[in-house]
Amino acid sequence: MPAKAPGAGTAFPWDAAMSAGLGILRLRPRDFWQMTPRELAHALAPLTPAPSPPISRPGLADLMRRFPDG
Repeated sequence: MPAKAPGAGTAFPWDAAMSAGLGILRLRPRDFWQMTPRELAHALAPLTPAPSPPISRPGLADLMRRFPDG
């Protein structure tokens, strides 16, 4: 069996991309279809919240103390 190329088998999320480009960014269809996925991602970047930093050990210990499982 031949090896799969990186990313092979993963469908591009066209519905989400079209909703973002046409709905959120209000691009004209012609302009949307001329963009690369990387250009679309960069255009959406200012509208995407930054990921939260990972919790620290002291922060986790504090949460565990305040909200015990038992």
